Amino acid sequence: MNTRTTPLPLRARRRRRVVITAIAFAAAVILAIAVQQSLSVAFADATHSDPSPASTPVPTGDITGSVIAPSEADGVIRDDDKPTAFEVDRVAVGNLDSALLEALQRAASDAERDGVTFRVNSGWRSPALQERMLQDAIIQYGSENEARRWVATPETSEHVTGGAVDLGPWSALDWLAQRGSRYGLCQIYANESWHYELRPEAVDDGCPEMLADPTADPRTKR
Repeated sequence: MNTRTTPLPLRARRRRRVVITAIAFAAAVILAIAVQQSLSVAFADATHSDPSPASTPVPTGDITGSVIAPSEADGVIRDDDKPTAFEVDRVAVGNLDSALLEALQRAASDAERDGVTFRVNSGWRSPALQERMLQDAIIQYGSENEARRWVATPETSEHVTGGAVDLGPWSALDWLAQRGSRYGLCQIYANESWHYELRPEAVDDGCPEMLADPTADPRTKR
């Protein structure tokens, strides 16, 4: 026996198309909202995180002066306890070169009036801490040549002499990029927006041209 499907009335077919279209539209809206929320979270994470070199994880430990486990006495600064430029009781800040520290504090005071707070991500470092950071970078990057684009040796690092400071957050770096030369504070390496050193002549002449990275610095070859 032949069977024949009775076609739906025109009104019913139109109603079904409307329902299907509405469901598809709702699904598209839900997907768009989910994507937007995901992008917003990713953007927030990127813009609010502190700048820091991927090659220089902060070591932890309790043995002062040990390459295996440098401590706060070696200049270790932990992510959840970053000092301001005025916390000179922290050796990473207090052991900075006195002229650099004075310029940094003047800049930090003026930045505070603009609602910007400087945080010291890394300042003075002991030779033991510098060596540990270099060894960690070698492991991460797979070679000493690549690691030294980010971390100098203890013998050549300006952090060990107290002549360099790594700063954050991004708002502080933006503030310094526009005004740092007024205080003689200059970004030295193009690949390290957080690394500042004192160049007193910059007050009158502006900061010198940045070097590509520490391997281009004659001081790291001494």
